[in-house]
Amino acid sequence: MGVIMKFENQILLGDCEEVLKSFPDNSVDLIFTSPPYADQRKNTYGGIKPDDYVDWFLPKAAQFFRVLKPRGTFVLNIKERVVNGERHTYVIELILELRKQGWLWTEEFIWHKKNSYPGKWPNRFRDNWERLLQFNKQRKFNMYQEAVMVPVGDWAKDRLNNLSETDKIRDESKVGSGFGKNISNWVGRKMVYPNNVLHLATECSNRNHSAAFPVELPSWFIRLFTERDDVVLDPFIGSGTTAVAAIQEGRKFIGIDTENDYIELSQDRISDIQIKLPAIAEETENYQVDD
Repeated sequence: MGVIMKFENQILLGDCEEVLKSFPDNSVDLIFTSPPYADQRKNTYGGIKPDDYVDWFLPKAAQFFRVLKPRGTFVLNIKERVVNGERHTYVIELILELRKQGWLWTEEFIWHKKNSYPGKWPNRFRDNWERLLQFNKQRKFNMYQEAVMVPVGDWAKDRLNNLSETDKIRDESKVGSGFGKNISNWVGRKMVYPNNVLHLATECSNRNHSAAFPVELPSWFIRLFTERDDVVLDPFIGSGTTAVAAIQEGRKFIGIDTENDYIELSQDRISDIQIKLPAIAEETENYQVDD
Protein backbone atom coordinates (compact mmCIF):
# COMPACT_ATOMS: atom_id res chain seq x y z
CA MET A 1 0.00 0.00 0.00
CA GLY A 2 3.05 2.25 0.22
CA VAL A 3 3.00 2.99 -3.53
CA ILE A 4 -0.47 4.53 -3.41
CA MET A 5 0.51 6.80 -0.52
CA LYS A 6 2.72 8.96 -2.75
CA PHE A 7 -0.33 9.75 -4.88
CA GLU A 8 -2.68 10.50 -1.99
CA ASN A 9 -3.89 14.10 -1.72
CA GLN A 10 -2.33 14.92 -5.09
CA ILE A 11 -3.66 16.37 -8.33
CA LEU A 12 -1.89 14.58 -11.18
CA LEU A 13 -1.41 15.95 -14.69
CA GLY A 14 -1.94 13.50 -17.53
CA ASP A 15 -4.34 11.11 -19.22
CA CYS A 16 -5.88 8.94 -16.51
CA GLU A 17 -5.50 5.85 -18.67
CA GLU A 18 -1.71 6.29 -18.56
CA VAL A 19 -1.38 7.84 -15.09
CA LEU A 20 -3.25 4.99 -13.42
CA LYS A 21 -0.80 2.42 -14.77
CA SER A 22 1.55 3.59 -12.00
CA PHE A 23 -1.05 2.76 -9.34
CA PRO A 24 -1.06 -0.59 -7.53
CA ASP A 25 -3.99 -2.98 -7.91
CA ASN A 26 -6.89 -2.68 -5.46
CA SER A 27 -5.75 0.64 -4.01
CA VAL A 28 -8.68 3.12 -4.03
CA ASP A 29 -12.00 2.92 -2.18
CA LEU A 30 -14.25 5.04 -4.39
CA ILE A 31 -14.05 6.35 -7.94
CA PHE A 32 -16.40 9.27 -8.47
CA THR A 33 -16.16 11.14 -11.74
CA SER A 34 -17.89 12.99 -14.54
CA PRO A 35 -15.95 12.50 -17.77
CA PRO A 36 -16.38 14.75 -20.80
CA TYR A 37 -19.74 13.98 -22.38
CA ALA A 38 -19.83 13.17 -26.09
CA ASP A 39 -19.22 16.21 -28.32
CA GLN A 40 -18.74 18.41 -25.24
CA ARG A 41 -15.75 20.51 -24.05
CA LYS A 42 -14.17 20.44 -27.52
CA ASN A 43 -11.72 23.22 -26.66
CA THR A 44 -10.31 21.33 -23.68
CA TYR A 45 -10.87 17.58 -24.06
CA GLY A 46 -11.29 17.36 -27.80
CA GLY A 47 -15.00 16.56 -27.93
CA ILE A 48 -15.23 12.78 -28.29
CA LYS A 49 -17.78 11.84 -30.95
CA PRO A 50 -20.79 9.82 -29.74
CA ASP A 51 -19.99 6.93 -32.08
CA ASP A 52 -16.42 6.80 -30.69
CA TYR A 53 -17.25 7.29 -27.03
CA VAL A 54 -17.41 3.66 -25.88
CA ASP A 55 -14.07 2.76 -27.50
CA TRP A 56 -12.52 5.87 -25.94
CA PHE A 57 -13.81 5.11 -22.45
CA LEU A 58 -13.30 1.35 -22.12
CA PRO A 59 -9.48 1.32 -21.76
CA LYS A 60 -9.82 3.90 -19.00
CA ALA A 61 -12.49 1.81 -17.30
CA ALA A 62 -10.15 -1.19 -17.39
CA GLN A 63 -7.67 0.81 -15.30
CA PHE A 64 -10.49 1.89 -12.97
CA PHE A 65 -11.39 -1.76 -12.47
CA ARG A 66 -7.81 -2.69 -11.68
CA VAL A 67 -7.14 0.05 -9.09
CA LEU A 68 -10.51 -0.15 -7.32
CA LYS A 69 -10.60 -2.28 -4.18
CA PRO A 70 -12.78 -5.42 -4.34
CA ARG A 71 -15.39 -3.83 -2.04
CA GLY A 72 -15.07 -0.40 -3.63
CA THR A 73 -17.56 1.48 -5.82
CA PHE A 74 -17.36 3.35 -9.13
CA VAL A 75 -19.91 6.15 -9.64
CA LEU A 76 -20.15 7.56 -13.17
CA ASN A 77 -21.98 10.84 -13.80
CA ILE A 78 -22.89 10.79 -17.49
CA LYS A 79 -25.62 11.94 -19.87
CA GLU A 80 -26.71 11.15 -23.41
CA ARG A 81 -26.81 13.85 -26.03
CA VAL A 82 -29.32 14.36 -28.81
CA VAL A 83 -28.09 13.66 -32.34
CA ASN A 84 -30.32 14.29 -35.35
CA GLY A 85 -33.41 14.69 -33.21
CA GLU A 86 -33.05 11.57 -31.07
CA ARG A 87 -31.04 10.55 -28.03
CA HIS A 88 -27.83 8.77 -28.90
CA THR A 89 -27.35 5.31 -27.42
CA TYR A 90 -23.71 5.66 -26.33
CA VAL A 91 -24.55 5.57 -22.61
CA ILE A 92 -26.59 2.39 -23.02
CA GLU A 93 -23.85 0.86 -25.15
CA LEU A 94 -21.25 1.82 -22.56
CA ILE A 95 -23.21 0.16 -19.75
CA LEU A 96 -23.42 -3.07 -21.72
CA GLU A 97 -19.71 -3.03 -22.56
CA LEU A 98 -18.73 -2.25 -18.97
CA ARG A 99 -20.67 -5.32 -17.88
CA LYS A 100 -18.67 -7.40 -20.37
CA GLN A 101 -15.54 -5.92 -18.83
CA GLY A 102 -16.54 -7.39 -15.48
CA TRP A 103 -18.38 -4.50 -13.85
CA LEU A 104 -21.68 -5.07 -12.08
CA TRP A 105 -24.22 -2.33 -12.87
CA THR A 106 -25.53 -2.22 -9.32
CA GLU A 107 -27.71 0.88 -9.20
CA GLU A 108 -28.69 4.07 -10.99
CA PHE A 109 -29.19 7.38 -9.19
CA ILE A 110 -30.83 10.48 -10.61
CA TRP A 111 -29.58 13.97 -9.90
CA HIS A 112 -32.56 16.32 -10.15
CA LYS A 113 -31.26 19.81 -10.95
CA LYS A 114 -33.82 21.73 -8.98
CA ASN A 115 -32.72 25.16 -10.22
CA SER A 116 -32.36 24.39 -13.94
CA TYR A 117 -33.60 26.97 -16.41
CA PRO A 118 -36.87 26.36 -18.29
CA GLY A 119 -36.66 25.80 -22.00
CA LYS A 120 -37.61 23.65 -24.96
CA TRP A 121 -36.60 22.43 -28.40
CA PRO A 122 -39.01 21.66 -31.26
CA ASN A 123 -39.38 18.02 -30.20
CA ARG A 124 -38.50 18.00 -26.47
CA PHE A 125 -38.15 19.97 -23.24
CA ARG A 126 -35.01 20.91 -21.40
CA ASP A 127 -33.44 18.20 -19.23
CA ASN A 128 -33.24 18.94 -15.51
CA TRP A 129 -31.65 15.66 -14.47
CA GLU A 130 -28.50 13.60 -14.95
CA ARG A 131 -27.60 9.98 -14.33
CA LEU A 132 -25.16 8.66 -11.78
CA LEU A 133 -24.44 5.03 -12.56
CA GLN A 134 -23.10 2.80 -9.79
CA PHE A 135 -20.75 -0.03 -10.72
CA ASN A 136 -19.05 -2.58 -8.47
CA LYS A 137 -16.55 -5.39 -8.87
CA GLN A 138 -18.55 -7.78 -6.69
CA ARG A 139 -21.98 -8.03 -5.12
CA LYS A 140 -20.74 -7.36 -1.60
CA PHE A 141 -19.37 -3.85 -1.35
CA ASN A 142 -18.90 -1.21 1.33
CA MET A 143 -22.03 0.88 1.85
CA TYR A 144 -22.84 3.06 4.86
CA GLN A 145 -26.52 3.87 4.42
CA GLU A 146 -26.91 5.44 7.86
CA ALA A 147 -24.48 8.17 6.83
CA VAL A 148 -26.96 9.63 4.32
CA MET A 149 -30.18 9.36 6.31
CA VAL A 150 -32.55 12.33 6.09
CA PRO A 151 -35.12 13.87 8.46
CA VAL A 152 -38.56 12.27 8.39
CA GLY A 153 -40.28 15.61 7.81
CA ASP A 154 -43.61 16.98 8.95
CA TRP A 155 -45.49 15.13 6.20
CA ALA A 156 -44.81 11.84 7.98
CA LYS A 157 -46.32 13.15 11.22
CA ASP A 158 -49.57 13.98 9.45
CA ARG A 159 -49.67 10.59 7.78
CA LEU A 160 -48.96 8.71 11.00
CA ASN A 161 -51.78 10.53 12.77
CA ASN A 162 -54.22 9.04 10.27
CA LEU A 163 -53.12 5.41 10.15
CA SER A 164 -55.87 2.96 9.32
CA GLU A 165 -56.29 -0.23 11.32
CA THR A 166 -55.06 -2.14 8.29
CA ASP A 167 -51.85 -0.13 8.19
CA LYS A 168 -51.27 -0.72 11.90
CA ILE A 169 -51.34 -4.51 11.54
CA ARG A 170 -49.78 -4.81 8.08
CA ASP A 171 -47.05 -7.50 7.91
CA GLU A 172 -43.38 -6.70 7.97
CA SER A 173 -41.52 -6.84 4.68
CA LYS A 174 -39.70 -10.13 4.19
CA VAL A 175 -36.75 -8.47 2.42
CA GLY A 176 -35.54 -6.68 5.54
CA SER A 177 -35.15 -3.24 3.99
CA GLY A 178 -36.48 0.12 5.09
CA PHE A 179 -39.26 -0.18 7.65
CA GLY A 180 -41.23 -2.92 5.98
CA LYS A 181 -44.91 -2.58 5.20
CA ASN A 182 -45.87 -1.75 8.77
CA ILE A 183 -46.12 2.04 8.55
CA SER A 184 -46.46 2.31 12.33
CA ASN A 185 -42.72 1.54 12.46
CA TRP A 186 -42.21 5.16 11.46
CA VAL A 187 -43.61 6.38 14.78
CA GLY A 188 -40.98 8.19 16.84
CA ARG A 189 -38.28 8.07 14.16
CA LYS A 190 -36.48 11.30 13.34
CA MET A 191 -34.39 10.02 10.42
CA VAL A 192 -35.18 7.76 7.47
CA TYR A 193 -33.29 6.34 4.50
CA PRO A 194 -33.36 8.42 1.30
CA ASN A 195 -34.33 7.21 -2.15
CA ASN A 196 -32.19 7.20 -5.28
CA VAL A 197 -33.20 10.68 -6.50
CA LEU A 198 -30.98 13.53 -5.29
CA HIS A 199 -32.47 17.03 -5.40
CA LEU A 200 -29.51 19.41 -5.67
CA ALA A 201 -29.03 22.79 -7.28
CA THR A 202 -26.58 23.02 -10.16
CA GLU A 203 -23.25 24.77 -9.79
CA CYS A 204 -23.34 28.10 -11.59
CA SER A 205 -20.59 28.71 -14.14
CA ASN A 206 -18.36 30.43 -11.61
CA ARG A 207 -15.53 27.88 -11.41
CA ASN A 208 -13.97 28.67 -14.81
CA HIS A 209 -15.10 25.21 -15.82
CA SER A 210 -17.92 24.44 -18.21
CA ALA A 211 -19.41 21.53 -16.28
CA ALA A 212 -18.84 21.94 -12.55
CA PHE A 213 -21.23 20.01 -10.32
CA PRO A 214 -22.08 21.02 -6.73
CA VAL A 215 -19.86 19.83 -3.89
CA GLU A 216 -22.92 18.23 -2.29
CA LEU A 217 -23.11 15.69 -5.14
CA PRO A 218 -19.78 13.88 -4.59
CA SER A 219 -20.10 14.47 -0.83
CA TRP A 220 -23.28 12.39 -0.70
CA PHE A 221 -21.66 9.43 -2.46
CA ILE A 222 -18.45 9.78 -0.44
CA ARG A 223 -20.47 9.44 2.76
CA LEU A 224 -22.45 6.53 1.36
CA PHE A 225 -19.55 4.43 0.09
CA THR A 226 -16.49 5.35 2.18
CA GLU A 227 -15.25 5.84 5.72
CA ARG A 228 -12.87 8.42 7.15
CA ASP A 229 -9.37 8.28 5.62
CA ASP A 230 -10.52 6.17 2.65
CA VAL A 231 -9.13 7.14 -0.77
CA VAL A 232 -11.41 8.84 -3.32
CA LEU A 233 -10.25 9.01 -6.95
CA ASP A 234 -11.60 11.37 -9.61
CA PRO A 235 -9.81 10.60 -12.90
CA PHE A 236 -11.43 13.64 -14.60
CA ILE A 237 -11.01 16.09 -11.72
CA GLY A 238 -11.82 19.28 -13.67
CA SER A 239 -12.31 22.14 -11.22
CA GLY A 240 -11.49 19.96 -8.20
CA THR A 241 -14.98 19.55 -6.74
CA THR A 242 -14.53 15.88 -5.81
CA ALA A 243 -11.26 16.68 -4.02
CA VAL A 244 -12.93 19.48 -2.07
CA ALA A 245 -15.75 17.13 -1.08
CA ALA A 246 -13.25 14.45 0.02
CA ILE A 247 -11.37 16.93 2.21
CA GLN A 248 -14.59 18.17 3.79
CA GLU A 249 -15.63 14.60 4.56
CA GLY A 250 -12.25 13.64 6.05
CA ARG A 251 -11.18 11.39 3.17
CA LYS A 252 -8.02 11.29 1.08
CA PHE A 253 -8.27 12.27 -2.57
CA ILE A 254 -6.50 11.69 -5.85
CA GLY A 255 -7.36 13.80 -8.90
CA ILE A 256 -6.23 13.47 -12.51
CA ASP A 257 -6.74 15.81 -15.45
CA THR A 258 -5.16 16.43 -18.83
CA GLU A 259 -5.45 20.22 -18.60
CA ASN A 260 -2.91 22.20 -16.60
CA ASP A 261 -5.37 25.09 -16.20
CA TYR A 262 -7.74 22.75 -14.37
CA ILE A 263 -4.88 21.42 -12.26
CA GLU A 264 -4.15 24.97 -11.13
CA LEU A 265 -7.83 25.70 -10.56
CA SER A 266 -8.18 22.55 -8.45
CA GLN A 267 -5.09 23.44 -6.45
CA ASP A 268 -6.47 26.91 -5.70
CA ARG A 269 -9.76 25.47 -4.45
CA ILE A 270 -7.98 22.82 -2.40
CA SER A 271 -5.74 25.43 -0.80
CA ASP A 272 -8.78 27.48 0.15
CA ILE A 273 -10.53 24.53 1.78
CA GLN A 274 -7.34 23.47 3.56
CA ILE A 275 -7.14 26.87 5.19
CA LYS A 276 -10.75 26.53 6.34
CA LEU A 277 -10.36 22.92 7.50
CA PRO A 278 -6.74 22.55 8.70
CA ALA A 279 -7.58 19.68 11.04
CA ILE A 280 -8.82 17.57 8.12
CA ALA A 281 -6.78 18.58 5.12
CA GLU A 282 -3.18 17.66 4.49
CA GLU A 283 -0.63 19.63 2.55
CA THR A 284 -1.20 19.17 -1.17
CA GLU A 285 1.27 19.83 -3.97
CA ASN A 286 1.06 19.54 -7.70
CA TYR A 287 2.43 16.25 -9.01
CA GLN A 288 3.15 15.96 -12.73
CA VAL A 289 3.40 12.61 -14.44
CA ASP A 290 5.93 12.42 -17.25
CA ASP A 291 4.62 11.28 -20.59
